[in-house]
Amino acid sequence: MSGRILMRMLMMLIMLTAAAAGGGGDRKMLPERRNLLANGLADTPPMGWNSWNHFSCNINETVIRETADALVSTGLAKLGYKYVNIDDCWAEKTRDQKGNLVARKSTFPSGIKVLADYVHNKGLKLGIYADSGTMTCSKTMPGSLGHEEQDAQTFASWGIDYLKYDNCNNEGIKPTVRYPIMTRALMNTGRPIFFSLCEWGDLHPALWGSKVGNSWRTTNDISDTWSSMMYIADMNEYYADYARPGGWNDPDMLEVGNGGMTKDEYEVHFSIWAISKAPLLIGCDVKSITKETLHILGNEEVIAVNQDRLGVQAKKVRMEGDLEVWAGPLSDYRTVVLLVNRGPVSAEITAHWDDIGLPPKTAVVIRDLWDHMEWKQRPTDSMTAMVASHGCKMFVLKPVS
Repeated sequence: MSGRILMRMLMMLIMLTAAAAGGGGDRKMLPERRNLLANGLADTPPMGWNSWNHFSCNINETVIRETADALVSTGLAKLGYKYVNIDDCWAEKTRDQKGNLVARKSTFPSGIKVLADYVHNKGLKLGIYADSGTMTCSKTMPGSLGHEEQDAQTFASWGIDYLKYDNCNNEGIKPTVRYPIMTRALMNTGRPIFFSLCEWGDLHPALWGSKVGNSWRTTNDISDTWSSMMYIADMNEYYADYARPGGWNDPDMLEVGNGGMTKDEYEVHFSIWAISKAPLLIGCDVKSITKETLHILGNEEVIAVNQDRLGVQAKKVRMEGDLEVWAGPLSDYRTVVLLVNRGPVSAEITAHWDDIGLPPKTAVVIRDLWDHMEWKQRPTDSMTAMVASHGCKMFVLKPVS
C-alpha cells in the first residue's frame, strides 16, 4: 500500500472519529440551518396586484382601497390574487424625529396601519415598498440602508405582509451584503413577511437569493411591449433550475391590461409567467378592468399551472427560428406544454415527446388551457398545433394507460 493511500485513509479515519464524537455525551445533533430566511411563505408563487406599472407615483389610499374592493368584486381574490402591494412614493421625504418612516400625509392621511386593517378585513394582504439604499428609486422617500431593523419593526407593527425591496442609491455596497441585513431584520420581527428582492438581476440573485428572500428579480424593469416582455422571458428562463417552493424567479410584474400589447400577446405574456412559476402580480387598473383582461388574468386553468404544488419552472426545450416549445413537469405525472410563435405569420409548431420529457410511445390526454377543451386524439410521440403570429397554445398532457 502506498504512503499516499495510507495517509488518505488515516485522514478519513480522523474525520469519522471527530464526526462520531460530535459534541460529546448525549448531546443531540442539531439540523443545519440552510436558510437565513425561514418564514414558511411562498410554497407557491405569490399572486396579487402592484401599483407601479399603471400608477407609478400617482398613488393614494383611495386607489389602494378601491383596488382591494375590485379584487374582491371581480372574483380575482377568490382565484388567489391576495396581495395588494403599494410601490414607491408612499412616504414623506424625511423621517420623523425618532427616525421612523412616515406615510405621506397628502396621499395616505389615514396612515398605513389603518389601510392594512381595511385590506385585511377584505381577506387580503397588504404589501409595501422600500429600498436597500439611502433613497428609493423615485428619490421621493428615504431608503432603508442603515435603518433596516427600525423599518422592519415599523412594517410589522403596521401589519405588512409583503416587502418589495429595491436596489437604488446603494452607495456601491454589494447586494449580497445589503439584502441579508433586511432579511434578519424581518425575521427578528416575528411576523411572516414575504420578502421580494428587487435587485434587477445585477449580481445574479438566483444564485444566492433562496437563502435571503422568497423571490428575486432576474431582470431589469418590464415595459408594456412585446419586445420587452419576450426579452425578459428569455432572461428569466436562464435561471429556471433555481426556482422552487419557498423561492421564485421574478421577471417583474404583469403588464396585462395596460394597453401596449394585443390580446394574443397578453395571453403569451400570462402563459409564460404562469409556466415560469413567476409571481402573478397584476399591473393594470383593476378598478376599470375590461372583460378581455379579466378573461386572461382569470383563467383558472393557467393559474393552476402557476400554482402547481410540484413547483418546477418550465424551460424552452426547442427553438426553430421564431417557433418555440416550452415545457415542464407538473404534479400527478402531468406535463405543461406552451407553443409560442414569435414570428410575423401563423405557423404550425410541433412538440416531440423526447423534447418535453415524455417516454416514447406514451399516449396522452391533451387539455387546451385557453380553449378549455380536450383533444379527441391520443397522440403517442408528438403533437402539432397551428399558432397565430405573436400567439401561443398552452396544453396540459396527462399519460393514459
